[in-house]
Amino acid sequence: MTWNPAHLPDQTGRTIVVTGATAGIGYFAAEQLAAAGADVVLASRSAAKLRVAENAIRGQVPHASLRSVVLELGSLQSVDVAAAELAALPRLDAILLNGGAMSLSGRATTDDGLPILLGTHVVANIRLLAGILPALADTATAYDSISRVVHTSTGYVAQYPTSVDDLRRTSRIGIVAYTQAKTATEVFAFELDRRLRAAGSPIASLVVKPGVGVDAKTPQRPGIRDATTPYQRNPYTPRAQGKDSAAWSAVRAAVDPAAQSGQYYAPASGIKGLPVAIAPTPRTAAPAGDLAERVWRQLEELAGVELPMPR
Repeated sequence: MTWNPAHLPDQTGRTIVVTGATAGIGYFAAEQLAAAGADVVLASRSAAKLRVAENAIRGQVPHASLRSVVLELGSLQSVDVAAAELAALPRLDAILLNGGAMSLSGRATTDDGLPILLGTHVVANIRLLAGILPALADTATAYDSISRVVHTSTGYVAQYPTSVDDLRRTSRIGIVAYTQAKTATEVFAFELDRRLRAAGSPIASLVVKPGVGVDAKTPQRPGIRDATTPYQRNPYTPRAQGKDSAAWSAVRAAVDPAAQSGQYYAPASGIKGLPVAIAPTPRTAAPAGDLAERVWRQLEELAGVELPMPR
């Protein structure tokens, strides 16, 4: 189908959670979903930044239906509190797992002693899903729909093969640790798709990558992207897109009526452009041997949960 990010399907009545919603891609995904009529739940670690993001969205979308939940992905205790709050919502149709620390320090850890990138980009999401998968299934059943979990990855996964055999062995080189975390994200997301299908669950698991979004091409928003916010130089700027456009893949995965569990959305050119369904990397979508099972078990152990497969 032809997809127009400026004219999304009406989302009135649907509740969609966006993690990492106070900056960059997460913020613009939330703004676009609010403009389409969704009840958007902004999730981030700072209550003050959540208020800024709410105000910025309402400046663009005066009729926006918004609420906020404090979610510190670096603390499993905070994740539990946020999960309980989300599970108690009247309905829960989708979640965009966009948040995660961007510290490339090889020594940084979460409150629970996990490597910061693995902990915030992967393990915290497993813990969060353990708390909200039943609520996603309940909404799908009540409204005869399919709820969605949208996982965020990166082009580095396809470009730079990284081992996830032992997630406890994390590189101290930041970009390698980040690629390992996103590789684990993809393996988990596709295994989640298989398990949900096997259980007959009304929940879809999809993967997206944003391409390259840069500050220089991102629209101004008060407190989000303006003279008061840090400006990040990027050598890809001439070939890149703004972070508003980088949000398109996640938004399409969340709201396209034709989207299917197990699909992977990315910009048409790989770096920028309209979001399209692409072939996933076989190494993560259909890993050899029992790798997917081993990654699943490791992540459950690190998160301290067993994920339910609600019907």
